[in-house]
Amino acid sequence: MAFAGVDVLSFLVFAPAIGALIVLLLPQNKWLARWTALAMASVIAGVAVATFFAYSATGNQMTIQVPWFELLGASWHIGIDGISATMVLLTGILTPLAVLISFEIEDRVNTHMALVLFFTTGCMGVFVAQDLMIFFLFYELSLVPMYFIIDQWGGPNRKYASTKFFIYSLGGSLGMLLATQLIGFTAGTFDIPTLTQVWPSFAGLDGVFLGISVETVKALAFVGFFIAFSIKVPVWPFHTWLPDAHSEAPTAGSMLLAGVMLKLGAYGFIRLVIPLFPDVWVMPIDILGIATTDWAHIFGVLAMLGIVLGAFAAYGQTDLKRLVAYSSVNHMGIVALGIAVTAYVYSHQVLGSVAEGAMNPTQDAIFAANGAVIQMFNHGLSSAGMFLLAGAIYHKTHTRDMKQYGGLWVKAPIYGAIFIFTSMASLGLPGLNGFVGEFLVLRGSWSVFTVLTIISMLGLLFTGAYILKGIRAVLHGPFNMHWRDYNLEIDLREFIAIAPLMVLMVIVGIAPNWLLSVINGTVTRLLGG
Repeated sequence: MAFAGVDVLSFLVFAPAIGALIVLLLPQNKWLARWTALAMASVIAGVAVATFFAYSATGNQMTIQVPWFELLGASWHIGIDGISATMVLLTGILTPLAVLISFEIEDRVNTHMALVLFFTTGCMGVFVAQDLMIFFLFYELSLVPMYFIIDQWGGPNRKYASTKFFIYSLGGSLGMLLATQLIGFTAGTFDIPTLTQVWPSFAGLDGVFLGISVETVKALAFVGFFIAFSIKVPVWPFHTWLPDAHSEAPTAGSMLLAGVMLKLGAYGFIRLVIPLFPDVWVMPIDILGIATTDWAHIFGVLAMLGIVLGAFAAYGQTDLKRLVAYSSVNHMGIVALGIAVTAYVYSHQVLGSVAEGAMNPTQDAIFAANGAVIQMFNHGLSSAGMFLLAGAIYHKTHTRDMKQYGGLWVKAPIYGAIFIFTSMASLGLPGLNGFVGEFLVLRGSWSVFTVLTIISMLGLLFTGAYILKGIRAVLHGPFNMHWRDYNLEIDLREFIAIAPLMVLMVIVGIAPNWLLSVINGTVTRLLGG
């Protein structure tokens, strides 16, 4: 499907890159570069929104498949389903807002704007890819512009943060490349829809490939994807690159990193690891002869630790951006828990066995999967908003130390109201967007991973604690007279950038079905509900 004969998905992938090239070639004029980039990003956002609402929740749509690298068996195969349509929408929304916030950049404006647009190309490519090689190439492509955004426009420790970010990401990508090659060369195709049908039961030639069993090939490929996507989510304990990258990145970099880039890992689990490896997810694993478990339970434990320890770490921060960074570990842990439940139930369904603990296995998995995807979308909104607000106060005070704030409400009442509103959305207050995904994930995981869910509730308790701590430190208490002559109020450009996020936080919180109905169609088809 295309809009009036136009390949709309290819447009979403390549238009940002073409826009980036145009911005780079413009004269070194800050005003011209900023407004040109914003215009292009706004067009991309409009097409992304139109694409989402054109999707009818009936399977893969807008599919294009043409020969590309025939020697390897790879093709330019793109398309969207309900999950990828939601991620395309999120990317489209955040791109112009990040460009608008980047108006604060004064140094090498053309290059910075071009990198933001180029990053969008990488993310859009991942979300529409229907071929493993295409998926891998755009997954890696998104890494490059984000590295330079942090390295060139970040804070005092930007070199350390960007290098750590690059090493972690590249290390995971090496395993992902190996997994991609193993699957493609074993099965003879990189086409994701085809692999979804044939790979789970694939036995190879006499069950052997390159001298090793296909079961071993599958296990190696699973581990390669598992580590790569766990780093990107990030799942505890693969998360340690995240606080440094967030705290040093410029505001737009933090918005895109938390809002979109973390979703690449969760999307990879849903798109590839769950449907391709049902036998590996529930493979018995002996732990030092003490206990036997499986990968789904291990992933569930790591998700729980991310929820709990991420909340504890956020509570212990005095740096506002690091508090928001650790909150991402906490909130993405909820996404990971939903993925673990989905993987466990789905794998048992495919293998014809019983998912122990599940009261209604298909329904539990549908709740968890829907919750994971909408939580990805909602976290993208709230985390981008929180980093925008953290950057806004930093650029006026030149400090992120919350101990130096205090009582700022009297100087910035509009900023304070927006800060509380966005914090409540991040907290998961009923009526705002954060509540919907958390409720669905916990509802789906309760009967499947009961103990893990109960422990995770401790993390949700401390989510409230660190959010309230941040509000108290920034807005309440005695006013720090050091700021009496400063203008700390949010400016018009920052307000325009966060206003769409606030509107969506309310709309998704009150009436989420316009989004959930699109997600649920794909989830139900995946899980056979």
